[in-house]
Amino acid sequence: MIVYAVDDKEVAMLMTSLLFIIGLGLLVVGAEALIKGATHLAATIGVSPLIIGLTIVALGTSAPELAIGVQAALMGEPDIVLGDVVGSNIFNILFVLGLTACIHPLPISRRLVQVDVPLMIGLSIILFLMALNGTIQRSDGLLLFGGILLYVAWSIRQSQHVGEGRMAEYAEAYQVGSSLIRQPWYRHVVLVVVGGILLALGSEWLVRGATALAYYLGVSELIIGLTVVSIGTSLPEIATSIVALIRNKRDIAIGNVIGSNIYNILMVLGAAGILAPAGIQVADHALRFDIPIMVLVAVACLPIFFMGTTIKRWEGALLLSYYFVYTVYLILYATQSAAIPYFHTLMVAFVFPFTILILVRSFVHEKQVVPRVR
Repeated sequence: MIVYAVDDKEVAMLMTSLLFIIGLGLLVVGAEALIKGATHLAATIGVSPLIIGLTIVALGTSAPELAIGVQAALMGEPDIVLGDVVGSNIFNILFVLGLTACIHPLPISRRLVQVDVPLMIGLSIILFLMALNGTIQRSDGLLLFGGILLYVAWSIRQSQHVGEGRMAEYAEAYQVGSSLIRQPWYRHVVLVVVGGILLALGSEWLVRGATALAYYLGVSELIIGLTVVSIGTSLPEIATSIVALIRNKRDIAIGNVIGSNIYNILMVLGAAGILAPAGIQVADHALRFDIPIMVLVAVACLPIFFMGTTIKRWEGALLLSYYFVYTVYLILYATQSAAIPYFHTLMVAFVFPFTILILVRSFVHEKQVVPRVR
């Protein structure tokens, strides 16, 4: 546990909060620099824009989670590792996807239905099974990290069959135009190096700040990881999805969310599991509640993605409302509120059945068959 030797608790809290905020800021700036440098370098040396989007950009938006996961694993803070991955995946689906769908309905592509969403659900279930023995072991980490290598290799292979129109779309979305080819390659290398340094420094400061913040607030590091850390490291996903909406690239907005969740489990938790000296210990609350919620959130994508050709605004609002419900529960749990049993009863007796009813009604109502987007 990291605690500052300061007599005045308010001053200590201020120092801790500043450390956390500065670390978070360095993470965001570092991730942005890394994404720009890597995409521009790849474009300069002639890598296709689609491959850049499927690999480097997806990896870049998960860079804060990766930096936090590796740093927390090396520092022996497993709750922050697991809380960040699980919390980010829940936040990405319920909040980021919900918010973007509320702003504008999102098209559902054939690849998402056939490959990425089922893969995300399968990986969420695999993570739950790995956690049942109380530890994400090094062998589990190796298995997960091997999975991301296979996923990237498969994505690159699939990209070879994509038409020129799709290539142009990714080129525009990721700003990898021909003008970049005329820029010196070493500028992009410098940007990548600077981004990596900022990520490393920011992740260390954020982990230290989050650990101390949990101590001063009297809540568990798991709760801090599930809330403030996971939201902070999901800022690149939020920014990418909103920018994609502004540019009318709505399929990129939704693909960014699903792809990030896949990378979080395979790459972030895989790397952390490999590097953690004693593996990643799974807290009892995470095993009983948070990881199952992550699995349920992933499974909840099935009726939404398979019912039609778009994620509608009301479906986005439903996802968004569930994130606020989940946050309320975390607050109740952190404060050990006596209202938790009543909250459980309300969810089981009303909210879940009501959600199932409106999804079934929507499925029955939407009978016309419309070709899916690409």
